[in-house]
Amino acid sequence: MIKEFKDFAFKGNMVDLAVGVIIGGAFGKVITSIVNDLIMPPIGLLLGKVKFNDLFIPLNGEHYATLAEAAAKSAPTFNYGQFISTFLDFLIVSFVIFIVVKQISKFRKKEEPKEKAPTTKTCPHCLSDIPAQATRCKFCTSELTSSAPTVSGSIQ
Repeated sequence: MIKEFKDFAFKGNMVDLAVGVIIGGAFGKVITSIVNDLIMPPIGLLLGKVKFNDLFIPLNGEHYATLAEAAAKSAPTFNYGQFISTFLDFLIVSFVIFIVVKQISKFRKKEEPKEKAPTTKTCPHCLSDIPAQATRCKFCTSELTSSAPTVSGSIQ
């Protein structure tokens, strides 16, 4: 059992998983920064200088100027601005992962070799293999018709 675990852990499965998790975490931080620092400010500016992360609805009926002020007073809030930012993070990460997986699959896909036309056929009289273009069997000298049986779908 220890040997099996060692084989599993060090033959790449766990190492690949660990590397994927670490890179995924770093990638997530980069995407969050892109959304929060590059995408949301221009959108907020277009919508009247709104900071999306500060959009909230206090659930206790009181008014707070900022989300930080509401949090300082332990007010329950509905933070729809943070949800919008998180949802955009998700959409961007999903799209990028989709593109990466699609490209990886394209590289992994090997073209299936095209099936070549058979070069031989079977003589219906002596069952010898003869060239596909032959009109007479070189072994039994029988005349061949176009309806002669063939080997694995070869040209008749």
